[in-house]
Amino acid sequence: MNYGFRSLMAGAALLGATLGFVGAAAAADVRIVAVTHGQANDPFWSVVKNGVSAAAKDMGASVDYRAPETFDMVAMSQLIDAAVNQKPAGLIVSIPDASALGPSIKKAVAAGIPVISINSGSDVSKELGALLHVGQEEYAAGKAAGEKLKELGGKKGICVNQEVGNVSLDQRCKGFGDGFGGSVTVLPVSNDPTEVRAKVKAALSADTAIDTVMALGASTAGEPSLAAVEDAGRAGKVHVATFDLSADFLKAVSAGKAAFAIDQQQFLQGYLPVVFLANYAKFGLIPSGNVPSGPNLITKEKAAQVVELSAKGIR
Repeated sequence: MNYGFRSLMAGAALLGATLGFVGAAAAADVRIVAVTHGQANDPFWSVVKNGVSAAAKDMGASVDYRAPETFDMVAMSQLIDAAVNQKPAGLIVSIPDASALGPSIKKAVAAGIPVISINSGSDVSKELGALLHVGQEEYAAGKAAGEKLKELGGKKGICVNQEVGNVSLDQRCKGFGDGFGGSVTVLPVSNDPTEVRAKVKAALSADTAIDTVMALGASTAGEPSLAAVEDAGRAGKVHVATFDLSADFLKAVSAGKAAFAIDQQQFLQGYLPVVFLANYAKFGLIPSGNVPSGPNLITKEKAAQVVELSAKGIR
């Protein structure tokens, strides 16, 4: 079941109103640590952090957001271990690599620290001992995107992956390929938009049969992919879609220059776990299952409505 942005925010607001009856001293006692694989200066993860900060303010809780300087699982596991040693009232984690991070997460659970996973790791969250997961099922989201692009007439595509080895992104590409049904090649790139633009242009120039580009991040890969299509002289001939949102990519969707963007509502991935863990610490209340924050396909008809919120760091 997919929960819309408004309904989830309304539910979170109701929980926040309930917590308003708790004294300031009790609220200040709730200390939560969030450890993710995404840096707060990344356009996507800055929205997650905005959600964390908004919930911390609404709940009157103290929340510390931490992430390694690069996509580094050893460094991330060390950050989780450090958080466990501080014995917070709750721990929020993303799980891009369960084999690398699992021991640290299990250590947190064994220490009696309530854990909620976000963004990546929905398939392993429960077995690692997390209370629940807030995010989207990446394979299913990728498959839905592939099916939509197939409907648009796509026959040969590339999946632009800026973090090969991140299980969630690999699942997106796998789902895209299965839903698309045609020929799909994974194009490994870095988080450098200049590199993405150059590699996508090279791929399009080398194979003029490519008619579809599936990017896995709006700012890091989606926008550079659109520029690459222009550079290769293929504008209007190649469908470009992306996971996640950015104001500029949404403007391209609204103008008919891009097919769609997939919104996983990452603001909620930061906001809701703080609300849930604050309630759990104070009242022992917690949802009984995972909360799917996406996917939502933002097409031309919807794009203009969310551009402003994307620019504000909410969508």
